[in-house]
Amino acid sequence: EFGCGLSEGPEEAWPMVSVEEGGGKSLVLDREPEGLGDILEQSNILEADHVRRLPPRTVGHTWRLAYSTSRHGSSLRSLYRKLSGSDSPSLIVIKDSRGQVFGAFLSHPLRPSESFYGTGETFLFTVEPRFECFHWTGENSFFIKGDLDSFAIGGGSGHFGLWLDEMLYLGRSSPCCTFDNRCLAGADDFRVVELEVWTFC
Repeated sequence: EFGCGLSEGPEEAWPMVSVEEGGGKSLVLDREPEGLGDILEQSNILEADHVRRLPPRTVGHTWRLAYSTSRHGSSLRSLYRKLSGSDSPSLIVIKDSRGQVFGAFLSHPLRPSESFYGTGETFLFTVEPRFECFHWTGENSFFIKGDLDSFAIGGGSGHFGLWLDEMLYLGRSSPCCTFDNRCLAGADDFRVVELEVWTFC
């Protein structure tokens, strides 16, 4: 299923195009977001097909690369600093050492927090090797949690949908109650090759 986010505004603001895939299965493709060429030029991870499949909420907004490990280093504290003062939703995109590409759409910016925060707009996704999106199940509200030594997206029964360490290098992805997701990466434990965080305006 394409289009993972919650669209806002009148339906006509979110034009969709239906196409036929092999076997007569109808797919729906989102309109391209603003500045697709700029996004692809700045990103070391995303390809045009990836961007087109990402949430409709990003359509009609200008993407801004707020943080990338290749430009800003691998530090969770640096990431928090780059996002401080922002109230935009954000998109975390990760490429791991096995070539898998996955991440999370966050309803609120990543920040240090005493407890989980965020809303049901938050979700997990994979784009390589295949596109899948994992929405809020309603089971719990463990959306976003930022600590100084790690951050987590989704949780329950001691498992996190997506977890990264303070160096943004070692990560783990497990099935969790929040999103009923599968492991996003090539293995439960993964190494980050590149991480990008995008905000929208």
